[in-house]
Amino acid sequence: MTTYRQPGLVLTDHRFPVPLDHARPDGERIEVFGREVVASGHAGADREGLPWLVYLEGGPGFGARRFIGPQAWLGRAVKEFRVLLLDQRGTGRSTPVNRQTLPLRGTPAEQAAYLAHFRADSIVRDCELIRRRLTGGAPWTVLGQSFGGFCATHYLSTAPEGLERVVVTGGLPSLHATADEVYRAAAPRILRKNEAHFTRYPQDAERTRAILAHLLEREVTLPGGGTLTPEAFQSLGILLGSGEGTHQLHLLLEGAFVPTSGGPRLADAFLEQIQAQLSFAGHPLYAVLHEAIYAQGQGPTDWAAERVRAEHPEFDARAALAEGRTPFFTGESVHPWHFTTDPALAPLRETAELLAARADWAPLYDPERLAANEVPVAAAVYHDDMYVDTAHSLETARAVRGLRTWVTDEFEHDGLRAGGPRVLDRLLALSRDEL
Repeated sequence: MTTYRQPGLVLTDHRFPVPLDHARPDGERIEVFGREVVASGHAGADREGLPWLVYLEGGPGFGARRFIGPQAWLGRAVKEFRVLLLDQRGTGRSTPVNRQTLPLRGTPAEQAAYLAHFRADSIVRDCELIRRRLTGGAPWTVLGQSFGGFCATHYLSTAPEGLERVVVTGGLPSLHATADEVYRAAAPRILRKNEAHFTRYPQDAERTRAILAHLLEREVTLPGGGTLTPEAFQSLGILLGSGEGTHQLHLLLEGAFVPTSGGPRLADAFLEQIQAQLSFAGHPLYAVLHEAIYAQGQGPTDWAAERVRAEHPEFDARAALAEGRTPFFTGESVHPWHFTTDPALAPLRETAELLAARADWAPLYDPERLAANEVPVAAAVYHDDMYVDTAHSLETARAVRGLRTWVTDEFEHDGLRAGGPRVLDRLLALSRDEL
């Protein structure tokens, strides 16, 4: 362990060895990293009496957020908790998974078998081993953002004895929807977000058409070596699901072109910003396992988002331009072409294909156990969340005994980041029946 200070906080870095496959506890082990955070005023013996809160980040594929001091919701949490910011397996500093490390596993088939152990079920079993080590067996509070909420729902299904309470922000999953059903439910929301964006910024319609026409005429290479295809450009629509995303997209588009001796070309600065938004170099697990988080033994996911995209002519750039329409941006989805356009993913294409074809994923949720739940649970459900379907979330909320919801249109999917202490404070109070 390493302990050090930031303004207002004392941090301790932990490394926990855990089995790769929890069904084989004596087999291969990997390492999970967690950062313990306490307020400076609790840094001595006083911290031993604090209850634990473990934070599960959204994703999949993202390590826990790196804070500097008591920022955002963390400042509220350390007032009463000892916080563990957990890098879920394969992310951040937890035996990272990427194009550099996966070849150590062997063939694409061996890589795919390895990655099958990186879903919510394995993450929760990691949490249980870590909890027993840190708390001496006492239950703890789980705060799950987005995919972290999916993990928390699995936790309630499989190990509720480890939970004091659960707080979920934008992350109540459907208990049974297939990947196809998830993306079909998402499509109307994505279309609405596009319509709202072009209503707010009508000048962006012409800019979007011009950029896509340019990309259809010539190949454009990003600074990191990736290819900016029309489909890759349209995937910037993922921004539209966050509170400031529509404004970020607008500011990005307004600097697209510069004059050159060969005519207008996409500006280097624009391409640099595009690279930062589109590259999966920092979170390749997001792409490789994105559809697998919805798989529960209902057959292969088989690139569900690509099939659903083809059902909506609004996303067909060539056809839309030919008809004088503005092509729409897509949302939170991963497609086969991501594994050809992005150098961080290209070496993993065969592995991703094998995962997309896998049919024997285990169920993630236990509706009967959730119906008998006794753990206090509160969840923020965002009224028109682009990433997690509101109807699916509310259906799940009704299926979990005692779960209390805060349904709001004050925030988009990133409400925990945008609302910080106020969001966490409200949900903790709701879980304690203090409102």
